[in-house]
Amino acid sequence: MTDERVPAVGGQRTVPAPDPIARDYILLALRLDQHIPGLVDGYFGPAALKAQVDMEQPRSAVRLRDDAAALRARLDAEVSDPDRRAYLDVQLVALETQAADVAGDGLPYLDHVSRCFDHTPAWIPDDRFEEAATSIDELLPGDGGLDDRLAAWDNTLEIPVDRLPAVLDLLVGRFRAAAANLFGLPDREDLRVSLVRGQPWSAYNWFDGGRRSRIDVNTDLPTLASRLPGTVAHETYPGHHLEHATKEAQLVDRLGRLESSILLINTPECLISEGLADLGERFVAPADERVDLLVEVFERAGLADASDAPSTRATAERAAAIERHRATLGTIGGNVALLRHVEGRSHDEAVAYFRDVGRASQARAEKRLEFIEHPLWRTYIFVYAEGEALLERWIDAVPESERVARFGRLLREQVTPASVRSPG
Repeated sequence: MTDERVPAVGGQRTVPAPDPIARDYILLALRLDQHIPGLVDGYFGPAALKAQVDMEQPRSAVRLRDDAAALRARLDAEVSDPDRRAYLDVQLVALETQAADVAGDGLPYLDHVSRCFDHTPAWIPDDRFEEAATSIDELLPGDGGLDDRLAAWDNTLEIPVDRLPAVLDLLVGRFRAAAANLFGLPDREDLRVSLVRGQPWSAYNWFDGGRRSRIDVNTDLPTLASRLPGTVAHETYPGHHLEHATKEAQLVDRLGRLESSILLINTPECLISEGLADLGERFVAPADERVDLLVEVFERAGLADASDAPSTRATAERAAAIERHRATLGTIGGNVALLRHVEGRSHDEAVAYFRDVGRASQARAEKRLEFIEHPLWRTYIFVYAEGEALLERWIDAVPESERVARFGRLLREQVTPASVRSPG
C-alpha cells in the first residue's frame, strides 16, 4: 500500500492445521479485528478458524488484551525457533497495545506507535525538506514561484487515465522479469491491476492467498509518469505482491508457520513490508536505468514528442532528478502526524505545514492528511519512510555483491525491526 482495507479472505485451498501458538495467534487477531475493522489486512489460513470467530460472541477488548499477554508468555516454552519466537513476540506486543487502546487503557500517541512497530520514529529536521525544495527549484524550468512552477511541471507529466492500463502493463511486466532474475518467483504467483476512486491511499495491494494479489491504483489525483514506476514496484515486484506470495510459499506452505497466513495492520511486520516495498525499486529499476525507463513510460503514456527524441530524453533526465528530491519531501508525513497527534495542531495548520514545508499542492496535502487523520492509518503513516531508512541501512551494511541476497531474506523470512537494527 502506498500511503481501509477490508480483510480479504481468499485462497480456498487445503492448508495444514496450525500448531497451538499459530492457531491462538490467528484467533486473537480475527477477534480483535471485530473491534478494529481493517486490522486484518488479509487472511488465507484455515477457513474453520474464521468461521469459529464469526459464529462466537465477540470477546471484550480487555479479554483480548489479556489473551495477547498470555500468548506471549507461552512463546518460550512452545516455540523453539528463535526467529519465529522473536517475530511472534513483537507482533503480540502490537496486538496487546491495540487491544488496550480499545479497552480505554491506551498509551500516548508516540508510545503507542513505538509498541505497535517495535520502532520509535523521529522528527525529521525541516532543513532536509528545505534542501530538497531548493534542489527542485534549481531543476524546474520557467520563472516564478516554486509552487506554481512545480504545479505546471506536474501537469506536463500527468498520464491520461485511458492510457494508464498500457503504462501499468509495461511496468508490471518489466519489474516482474527483473524480480524473477534477481530473486526468483514462487510457482503460480499472479496478480491483476484495477483503477479505482474514492480511497485515502494512492495504491493498494490486496493479497488473497494462493499467491494471488489484486492491485488497486487510485485515480482521485493525477497519476504522474515520474512517480508511477515507484508505485508499481512498491505494490507488485519486488514489493508487496512478491513478498506475500514468497512468504506464503516459504513460511506457510513449506514450513507450516500458519501465523503468516494472516496479515495485520499496525504491527512490526508492516514496518518491514512497507520498507522493503519502497526500497525494492532500486533493484528492479536501478538508478542508471531510470531515465531510459521514463522515456518508455512517456512514450506509452502519450507524453513524448515522437519527432524530438532528444527533448524527450532531456525531460526524462530532469524528471528523474526532480523525483529523487521529491522522494525526500514525501517523507514529511511522519512530521505531520507528530504535529497533529502529539502537539495537537489543527487540521488547517497541518495542511499549511504540508504546503509550506513539504511543497505539496492543496489537493495532495488534503489527501495525505485524510490518511493521517484516519482512525486506522493515523498510526501507520510512519512505516514508509522509517521502514525504508531502517532497511536501507541494513542492506547497505554489506558489500554490493551481497545486497540482492540480503534483500531476498526480507522476502522469505520472519524479519523483525530489532533483527535489522543489529549488525550482521
